[in-house]
Amino acid sequence: MKISSSFSIAQRPGFLILLMVLFFNSTQILAQQKKAVKSTSDLSYLTDSTVLNRSDYLLRLGKVFETINQVEVTTSSFYLLEPIAGHLKQDEAAIALLKKRLSQGDRTLNVQNLQMYQTLLDELETNNVRCLADLQDYEKKLNGLKTQILNLRKDTVLMKIFRTDSLKRSFKTEFAELGKKRIIMDSLIKSNTSLINSLQARTSANIINIRELTYTADNQLESVSIKAFSKERRYLWESVDKAANKKVDFQRFMESEQQVSGYYFEYTRGSRFLLIVLGAAFFFWLYFNFKSLKQRNRLDSVNHLNFTFVRPKPYLISLIFILTLAPVFDLLAPALYIETIHVLLAFSITALFFKRLPRDIFYKWCIFVVLLVFPIILRSLGMPARYQRWLLLIFGIASLVYGLYSYKILKEKAVKYRLLKSVGIIYIIFNFLAIICNLFGRFTLTQIFYSSAVNSALHAISLIILAGMITEAFLLQIKSSRVRKDYPEHFDWEPVVKSLRGLLGIAVFLIWLTLLLVNLNIFDSLYTSLIAFLNEKRQIGTLIFTFWGIGLFLIIIWIANFLQKYIAYFFGDTGDDSLDDNKSERSKLIVTKLILLIGGFLIAVAASGLPLDKITVVLGALGVGIGLGLQNIVSNFVSGIILIFDKTVRIGDVVEISDKKGKVKEIGLRASTLLTDDGAEIIIPNGAILSNNIINWTLTNNQMRVVIEFSVSNPFQREEVTETIKEIIATHDNIFVAKEPKIIIIPKNKNSSGIKIYFWCKDISQAENTKSSINSIIFDELEAKGIEVL
Repeated sequence: MKISSSFSIAQRPGFLILLMVLFFNSTQILAQQKKAVKSTSDLSYLTDSTVLNRSDYLLRLGKVFETINQVEVTTSSFYLLEPIAGHLKQDEAAIALLKKRLSQGDRTLNVQNLQMYQTLLDELETNNVRCLADLQDYEKKLNGLKTQILNLRKDTVLMKIFRTDSLKRSFKTEFAELGKKRIIMDSLIKSNTSLINSLQARTSANIINIRELTYTADNQLESVSIKAFSKERRYLWESVDKAANKKVDFQRFMESEQQVSGYYFEYTRGSRFLLIVLGAAFFFWLYFNFKSLKQRNRLDSVNHLNFTFVRPKPYLISLIFILTLAPVFDLLAPALYIETIHVLLAFSITALFFKRLPRDIFYKWCIFVVLLVFPIILRSLGMPARYQRWLLLIFGIASLVYGLYSYKILKEKAVKYRLLKSVGIIYIIFNFLAIICNLFGRFTLTQIFYSSAVNSALHAISLIILAGMITEAFLLQIKSSRVRKDYPEHFDWEPVVKSLRGLLGIAVFLIWLTLLLVNLNIFDSLYTSLIAFLNEKRQIGTLIFTFWGIGLFLIIIWIANFLQKYIAYFFGDTGDDSLDDNKSERSKLIVTKLILLIGGFLIAVAASGLPLDKITVVLGALGVGIGLGLQNIVSNFVSGIILIFDKTVRIGDVVEISDKKGKVKEIGLRASTLLTDDGAEIIIPNGAILSNNIINWTLTNNQMRVVIEFSVSNPFQREEVTETIKEIIATHDNIFVAKEPKIIIIPKNKNSSGIKIYFWCKDISQAENTKSSINSIIFDELEAKGIEVL
C-alpha cells in the first residue's frame, strides 16, 4: 500500500499531463472531423450536373408544345388558299372557253378579238404565276414546320421522356394534352400539304395551257393578218352554193363572246375604275363651280363666255367624257364592248347636239349615226357573211357619198379644226378601200377599213368635244375662283383659251392617232416595236442611256414647267395687274411654282434611270461652269429664291429700285418685272434687286402721304381756310382718317401766303387721283369764299 500510494503520488503530475495531452488530441480530432464534415457540405454544388431534374424535362416538353402550337398559327396564316382555289376554278373555266374559241378556226375570229385573247391570256398567266408564288411560299413555311418536328425526334431528352414509364407517369397530364394537340397538328399538316400540292398542280397545269393557247393565238393572229390581204371569199359577183347562204348559228357564238368579255372585264378592271374616278371628278368639278356661283347669285357672270357644252347639271357631258376616253383605257378590249361604247357615245353626242346645232347640221349628224350604228346591229343579228358583204357594200357607198359631201362643206366653211379635215380625207379613202376589198373578197380588210372610217370620225368629233368641255371647265374654274375671292370679274380669257387649245390639240391628235392604229389592228405591233426601240440600251463612252429615259425626262420637265406656268389660272389669278389685294396668295403661288419645278426635275431624274454617279459628274461639270461664267445666272436664281421666301418684295407691291419705280408684276426665278405708271414693263435681274436699296411703299400697308402746295392772296381767315380744307379732305373715300391731316400756312410777302397740306391715302394706287380730286375741290371752295388761289 505504501508503494502504490507513493507511486500515485510521485506520478500524479505526469498523469495529469498525459490526460491533458489525450484531451487535446481528441479535441483536435473532433475539430478536424467537424471541419471535414463542413467542407463536405460546402462542396454540394459540385454534384454531377448531367443528372436531369423535373424542370429540365418540363422545359423540353414546353418546346414540343411550342412547335405544335406554331403549326396551328402558321397554317391559319394561309388565308389565300381558299381565294386561290376560287380563282383557279374561274381561270380553268376561262382557259377552257378560250381553248374552244381558238379551236374553231379563224373564220369566226377577227384580229381585234385575237388581240383581246392575247391580253386576256397575259392576265391569266400573270395571275397564275402570282398564285404559284404564294403557294410556294406557303409550302416553304410548311416544310419549315416539318423540319422543326423532325428535329424534335433527335432530342435525346425527349426520347427518354417518351420511353421511360416512370417519366410518363410523372408527366401524365402533359402527355394527355400533348396527345390532343398532336391529332390537330397531324390533321392540319396533312390537309394543308394535300391542298397546297393540289393547287400547285392545277396552277402549273393552267400555266402550261395558257402558254400553249398564247402560242396558238399568236399563230392565228399571224395567219389572219396574212390571209386578210389574200382572197378570203368569193368575188362579190360570183355565185355561191345555197349552203353558203345558210344563217350562221350566232346565238351560241354571241354567248361565248359575252362570256369571254366577262372574263376580260373580270381580269382587267383597274383601268376602268380609274376612268370612272376621272369622270366623277370631272362631274363634281363642274358641279361645285356652278354651285358656288349659284349660291352667290352670280350665274350670269359666265354668260359672256358663251359656253357651248358645260351646264349647271353636267350629267350628259360627264357621260360623254367617260365614253370618249373608254376606248383609250381599253385599247385591246373585246369587239362587242368597243362597239357598245361607240353606239352609246354616238347617241350621247346626238342628245348633246339636239339643241345646240342648227337643224340642217343636226340631221347630217344623224345620218352619220345611222351609218355607224346599223352595220353593228345587223352584224349582231347573225346574218350570213354574204348578206353582210352586200350590206357593207351599200353602207360603204353611202358613207363614201356622205364623206365627199361633208368634206365639201368643211372646205367651204373653212372649219378651224384641222383635224376634221384630215379625218374627212381618211374617211373618204377608207370607205373607198372598203368597197374595193369587199368586191374582191377581202372581207377582213373590208370590215377593218369600214369600221376604221366611221370610228375615226366618231373619235375625232368626240375628242374635239372633250377638248371644248375641258377648256370651258377651266374657264369656269377661273371665273368661279375670282368670284369667290371677290376679284374683278373681267379677265382676258382669250390667251387662256389659246394656250389650252395648243396643249389639248396635241393630246387630242395623239389619242385619235392611237385609236386609229388600234382600229387598223396595227397598234400592237407598232407599240411593241417602238417600246423595244426606246428601251434598247445605248452607250456613249461610259454613259448608258435609253431613248425612253431621255424622252420621259423631257416630258416630265415640260409638264412641270407647264403646271408652274398655268397653276395660278386654276386659282383665278390670270396675271392681270388689277389684283392688288392678293399679295400673300401670289407669294404662295410662287412657292408652289418653285416646288413644282424642283420636284419635277427630281422626278424626271428618277424616272429617266440616270445613274447617281453620272448625276454627280453632271453636277461637277455644272460647278465648273458656274466657276467659269455662270455666276450671274446662279446669283439671279438664288436671289429669286431669297425674294420668294424673304417676302421683301411681293407681287403687287409698289417699289423703287435704284431709279426705277413701279408695281411688281412678276417675280421669276431669274428676273422680276416692274410695271410702270406709263405701262412699260421693266425686267430687272433678281441679283440687281438685292444688291440695291429697295423702297417698298406697300410692304406692311398701302398707305401713302400726299403733299399739296399752293399759294393764296392776302388777306384771308386762317381758321376758316384750315377748317374748310380739313372738311374737304375728310369727305374723300381714299383718305386714311386715323391720321389727321396737317395744314401749314407760311406767309411769303404782304400779298400772298403759301399753304402746304399733308394727308394720308389708304390706297397708294389711287394717290394721284385722290390728290387731283382734293386739289380741284379746294380750289373751287376757296374761290367760292372769295379767296384767290395763285
